[in-house]
Amino acid sequence: MESQMDFHTAKALLEWQIELGATEAICDAPIDRYQAPAPKPARVAVAPVAPARVAPVSVDPVAVARAAAAGATSLEALRDAIEGFDLCDLKKGARSLVFADGRPEARVMVIGEAPGADEDRLGRPFVGRAGQLLDKMLAAIDLGRDQADARQAVYITNVLPWRPPQNRDPLPEEVAMMLPFVEKHIELVAPEVLVLMGNHSCQALLGRRGITRLRGHWIEALGRPALPMFHPAYLLRNPQAKREAWHDLLMLQHKLRQG
Repeated sequence: MESQMDFHTAKALLEWQIELGATEAICDAPIDRYQAPAPKPARVAVAPVAPARVAPVSVDPVAVARAAAAGATSLEALRDAIEGFDLCDLKKGARSLVFADGRPEARVMVIGEAPGADEDRLGRPFVGRAGQLLDKMLAAIDLGRDQADARQAVYITNVLPWRPPQNRDPLPEEVAMMLPFVEKHIELVAPEVLVLMGNHSCQALLGRRGITRLRGHWIEALGRPALPMFHPAYLLRNPQAKREAWHDLLMLQHKLRQG
């Protein structure tokens, strides 16, 4: 067994290592550089988990409107159903729901296109300049929305219950989604005749446009006699057309007298 290294020998070896360039001691124990390194733990590749795709829910506004209208058994319930219908963007920009005016017991139901600024402000259809002209036209054949006698009264509504921005024309998709409510409205009122004011109401209920060709003729709509007429707003812009409008009013008067 070898004896322990004496002080002088250890000191000489240390000085020799310093002369070789050693400046510090790294470890307390020697390292075997020939020993194979320990294997590193294997990395397990984890595939990224893609977020689950949620298919967008497609809502058919026409189907929703049809179901809501079908459940209405009264005019009050129909108004509530329209008020609760949130799929028409017109509702977001309108001040009022313009439902109807006049007497539901009336023989004549007038259907316009959409509310204007005055109608949106007051919540009643045909109250602006066009509405005032309509009242004069109806009064000329002894009809009116405020008549006490139901036989001389009229009931008035529109295809759209909310005002389009800047009084623009109704869009086809807006008319399509509100049409089930209009059809139910007509069913609940059950008028003897319909008066369709303007192109858009004719398009909605007849599937046809061209009021200058349609007016002056009785046409069937939803199983009822319907008379297309110039919209009063058109007559304000084209007063020369009042002659044809007077002719149509006389046709309406004659039809009611026959009934």
